[in-house]
Amino acid sequence: GDKPDVANKERDAIMAFETRLAKVTLTNVERRDPEKVYHRVEKAGLQKIAPSFDWDQFYSAMGAPKDPALSVEHIPFFQEFDKIVKDTTPDTWEAYLSWVYLRSIVPALPKAFQDEAFAYSSKALTGAKEDRPRWKKCVSFADEQLGEALGRVFVDETFGADGKARTLAIVKALEGSMADDLKAVPWMDAATKKTALEKAAKMYNKIGYPDKWRDYSSYKTQGHVFLTNWLNGNAFEAKRDLDKIGKPVDKGEWQMTPPTVNAYNDPQLNQIVFPAGILQPPFFNKDATDAVNFGAMGMVVGHESTHGFDDEGRKFDQDGNLRDWWSKDAATKFEAKTKCVVEQFNGYPSIDAGAPEVKLKGDLTLGENTADLGGLKISLAAMHTWIKQHPLAPSAYSPEQQYFLGYAQSWCSKFRPENARLRAATDPHSPPYWRVNGPLSNMPEFAAAFGCKASDKMVRKDRCEVW
Repeated sequence: GDKPDVANKERDAIMAFETRLAKVTLTNVERRDPEKVYHRVEKAGLQKIAPSFDWDQFYSAMGAPKDPALSVEHIPFFQEFDKIVKDTTPDTWEAYLSWVYLRSIVPALPKAFQDEAFAYSSKALTGAKEDRPRWKKCVSFADEQLGEALGRVFVDETFGADGKARTLAIVKALEGSMADDLKAVPWMDAATKKTALEKAAKMYNKIGYPDKWRDYSSYKTQGHVFLTNWLNGNAFEAKRDLDKIGKPVDKGEWQMTPPTVNAYNDPQLNQIVFPAGILQPPFFNKDATDAVNFGAMGMVVGHESTHGFDDEGRKFDQDGNLRDWWSKDAATKFEAKTKCVVEQFNGYPSIDAGAPEVKLKGDLTLGENTADLGGLKISLAAMHTWIKQHPLAPSAYSPEQQYFLGYAQSWCSKFRPENARLRAATDPHSPPYWRVNGPLSNMPEFAAAFGCKASDKMVRKDRCEVW
């Protein structure tokens, strides 16, 4: 509602404000190191780092306990924040906070605001030609704010107890393969290997949906007033988080909703989690062969398991504590092996064509690329063990060919060039094209399955192998 000259002035002030914050923010590569984002300082320490801000009033306004235990992720950020508190004018604060609030409630604003938001964040950054249809937005909002209520219906219709049992069988097969792989790793000394096996044995699996569903009874809705309901949902979630302070960790809580097509490894709980959403085609298909499912879903299980031992996950022990349990020799050899992976993916372009060419960041994508390598190897070994007891029906494709085709088909994707460039700069995952061709070019099993010659593109001369 401001006049153009005022709005332009506020825009420039906000841009300068956020740029100042960005300059003292850790990069997404630096944030991969958990030791760089954990600094236990308590409230007195934070007050000393940034004394110009009234933290007591902040906690009170949030509804947080008066003296919560505190970790400051990046101390230089808060040191700069203290300067900002002192030298930023009220007009700039008002403009900035209005902007932050406005962009947080865009889903509930009229179409004109949504059109501007789309042009700003989607069209310009991802190359999207049109906004998502309203029904898709509504589904995503329901998933975001009432995910486990929506998830109960989704699970009943698409997954159920039989889906959980089938997935658990694959997970158990992968657990045995993971242990065998750790025992055979030549570069890990006996003491480190012993602790690694203990961590793998203690890794807990969550499959499909929570054992206990979230209670939404305190989330108050008001008829068809979307903005009010949206704000009430945000307040419900903020209070739910604040209520955890000072209480034992709920190890049964899920960080993803059941319909989510994704999976994750939680290093602080030593858990791997597979929502029902990813346990659907193309990742898991009850009508596909076991070999195809091991290539698609089995690889995801192996991938998440391997995350417990990647450049980030390896810094947490079997109980989720931030503790360096690796010997110096094992760590040195591991880092030397992962350097090969960094260099391999540094050489890949984010898109096949276009200017300027943007290469992937091998250091940003290291954890995911290493997990892909390990997951493929572990899942393939598990498949071989599995089909000895559960023979496959005759097929024109060998079990190994079915495995690799299942893996490749599960990652079929298309991205606009703008989106590909954005992902190359910000996404810790490599583009799906390279998530398939990159690790497979390191695997002699792939070359053997399809009769590749040493001179073929899918056979790397300097093969990377970690696990």
